[in-house]
Amino acid sequence: MLHETNRSQIWIPANSREHIPFVTKSVHMRERLAEFLGIGVLIGVYVAEGISGAHLNTAVTFTHAVFGRLPWWKVPGYALAQTSGAFCASALIYVLHYQRLMDEDPDSNTTQGNFATFPRDNISNLTAFYSETLGTALLLMTIYAITDERNRGAGPIGTPFAFAMLFMALGMALGMNTGYALNPARDFGPRLFTLLAGYGPKVFSDHAHYFWVPIVGPLIGGVMGAGSYFFVVQLQHGDDDEDDDNDAP
Repeated sequence: MLHETNRSQIWIPANSREHIPFVTKSVHMRERLAEFLGIGVLIGVYVAEGISGAHLNTAVTFTHAVFGRLPWWKVPGYALAQTSGAFCASALIYVLHYQRLMDEDPDSNTTQGNFATFPRDNISNLTAFYSETLGTALLLMTIYAITDERNRGAGPIGTPFAFAMLFMALGMALGMNTGYALNPARDFGPRLFTLLAGYGPKVFSDHAHYFWVPIVGPLIGGVMGAGSYFFVVQLQHGDDDEDDDNDAP
């Protein structure tokens, strides 16, 4: 579980910078930050994959349990480790940017979006829920495709890079509405930190109590995405001893 915590600490700083308002001044910078997120995922996979499987994401852990890839009794431990890692990473980012945060927002009223995710002002919670659900569905569907041993897999060397490219693509394509949490731990850990760091209960009540969206949406979306891959692709694989006539060259 310590590996999940450490990997979250590696990945969250790259993702947290996506929401720093005095950094993200342009679409070009948002694209660069999506690249940073992908690099964070790449490093995190190398750090923790050999021990914990490098889930990082509570939606991944939950989905693996639903489809029998992980025992249910391990889910709480993974979720706690992932959330703790996100919490600690937010503390590191807070200290790193403390002077700039105090200059920008000395009363801690407007910069909570540096840490937890919040939708744009013109985005409803319903649209945000759809965005988080869709994004996580695409995430898990692609993860299951990449790791399917009977598919054209990326291999042990290529898999971390495939995951990195996946997160970059999702960030560039779906990040504008909500900041693409796609991960309950990535949002709840930093949100809890901001509550304790002086931002107050508004971090849970702002935007019509938005906090539940990046928790519930990814959990549902992950199961939907993995389920779609399972039924549409994985069940169509032939038996191991079946003729290889349909194999790709």
